[in-house]
Amino acid sequence: MPIYIWQGRDREGNPQQGEMEAKSEAAVVAKLRGKIIITGIRQKPAGFKLPLPQSGPSFKSKVMFTRMFAVMVNAGLPLINCLTILAEQGDDKKMNAVVAEVSADVEGGSSLAAAMAKHPKTFDALYTNMIEAGEMGGILDVILGRLAEFLEKADALQRKLKGAMVYPAVVITISAGAVAFLLAFVIPTFVEMFNGMGVELPLPTQMVLLGSKIITGYWWLIIAVIAGVAFAYKSYRATPIGEKTTDAIYLKVPILGNLLRKGAIARFTRTLGTLLQSGVNIIDSLEIVAKTSGNKVVEEAIMATRESISEGKSIAEPLKGHPVFPPMVVQMIAIGEATGALDEMLSKIADFYDEEVDAAVEALTSAIEPIMIVGLGGIIGFMVVAMYMPMFSLIGAMGN
Repeated sequence: MPIYIWQGRDREGNPQQGEMEAKSEAAVVAKLRGKIIITGIRQKPAGFKLPLPQSGPSFKSKVMFTRMFAVMVNAGLPLINCLTILAEQGDDKKMNAVVAEVSADVEGGSSLAAAMAKHPKTFDALYTNMIEAGEMGGILDVILGRLAEFLEKADALQRKLKGAMVYPAVVITISAGAVAFLLAFVIPTFVEMFNGMGVELPLPTQMVLLGSKIITGYWWLIIAVIAGVAFAYKSYRATPIGEKTTDAIYLKVPILGNLLRKGAIARFTRTLGTLLQSGVNIIDSLEIVAKTSGNKVVEEAIMATRESISEGKSIAEPLKGHPVFPPMVVQMIAIGEATGALDEMLSKIADFYDEEVDAAVEALTSAIEPIMIVGLGGIIGFMVVAMYMPMFSLIGAMGN
């Protein structure tokens, strides 16, 4: 993206100048409108071009923008005014820059959906398709309200799922760190004492001492193995077959798999219901939902449904034999199709499974805590007993 050098005057008439990274001169003008009267603008030489940022605006900024945009459009403000205000008052500079460019494109005659489609990292296919449907139907305010509600619920679901993943990882890491600390710094203090006893060490004690020796002498190898396994997993998952295989395994993991399955159903039904309510046709809706499913197994099931619909069949039929979708979900979708209220039925399913995700997260947390406590306590208890066993053997030998 080019950098532009601008000159102008502020509201008091004082000369001002600066630089701004933007898509076009019009985007710079739109960004500064109301604050600076532009008197000159030129593009900075390419040799001084800044690197393009790799990441887009945060999801939270996108949710906030959508909610505020919906309120302003519903209040009757002109579209350009809404975008200009939103580009100036947001806290996320990346989001502000994107909105300023969208504003400049709309002011130049582009539709809102087309302008947003130029920024796929910020406004994905789901977002732009709903905006296009709102523009064509003259219900942009209603669509923005639905989008804001959808994004807020999707964000809440995502945070629940991430929280459920992070908690076990943190507990396992802390437990492993505690055991490693004992093996690296506490157990070695017993070695000299055991060497001076002159008694044969029991097997549990030998096992603990061997673990301590490995930790202290080959820590670099342990780190290398962990890094190698992580790299191999990441490389394998980057392949189509690897992604499908790992996603299928995740769905079969006890407790965690149930949580992921319920989260996938909630995301699928919420997204599809929102798109259908907004007037997006069923074929395009299913393609968008498949791409945003977050699980390769679920994505393939949705794409199979899309092919079934294109052949004139129902949505429920291809889902019936798929293990990801429970019979209740399939039956409710079938009823929604039969009654012509599929979007409403999908929303009800999504609400139900949002609650199910809450229950699954609570169940996962409740199950992990005692398992980790018992596991960590058992390991530390084994190490303590193993360290005292040679002393018991020595006392027994002295008594004889």
